[in-house]
Amino acid sequence: MNVTPLEIPGLLLIEPVFFRDQRGVFCETFHERRYAEAGIAERFVQDNYSRSVRGTLRGLHFQEPHAQGKLVMVLEGAVFDVVVDIRKGSPAFGTWYGVELSSDNYRQLYIPPGCAHGFCVISEHAAFLYKVTDFYSPKDERGIIWNDPALGIAWPVSAPILSAKDQAYGTMAQIDDRLPRYQPASGQGSR
Repeated sequence: MNVTPLEIPGLLLIEPVFFRDQRGVFCETFHERRYAEAGIAERFVQDNYSRSVRGTLRGLHFQEPHAQGKLVMVLEGAVFDVVVDIRKGSPAFGTWYGVELSSDNYRQLYIPPGCAHGFCVISEHAAFLYKVTDFYSPKDERGIIWNDPALGIAWPVSAPILSAKDQAYGTMAQIDDRLPRYQPASGQGSR
C-alpha cells in the first residue's frame, strides 16, 4: 500500500494494493501490522456504515472528550471527504483537506483524533465505512456547521441534504472553548 502523510499532522492518505481479474477486484482494507508500520498503531473498537443519496452532507463531526481516530473508505459510489484540524496548538489549526474517495479509486483516509470530519455524496448513492478508535459517545458528540465561512471549505454542493442536527451546529469560533488540544502522537512528531 502507498501511504502519504498530508499537511494536517497525523492525517494519512492510504492507497491499498488491489488485485483485478475477470472476476472483479480484491484488496485488503485493513491489516493491523501493516497499518501500524505506516503509523496507525491505534486500536479500532467500532465499525460504522452509512449509505446516503447524492447531495447528502454528513458533518462536520467530532467527539470531545473521547476523540475518535477514523479510518474511512467508500464501498459504493463516491464522496468528497473533508477533514478539518480543530486541535488548538496544532501547526495546521483551522485548515482543511478534501479528497474524493470512491469505490473506483479505493483510497482511504486515516483521520487522527481531534479533527472534525464530514463528507458529501457526489454519486447517485454512496456506501461509507469507517473504523473508529473510541466508542460512540452521544454526550460527547460535537460538530461545526458545514459552511463555516472562516473555514472556506470548497464543498461540491451549495444546498446539501442535511440532518437537523448538522443544520444546527455553530461555527468553529462559536465553540472555541470546546475544541480539543493538539497532542503529537509519540513517534509521529510533526508528521
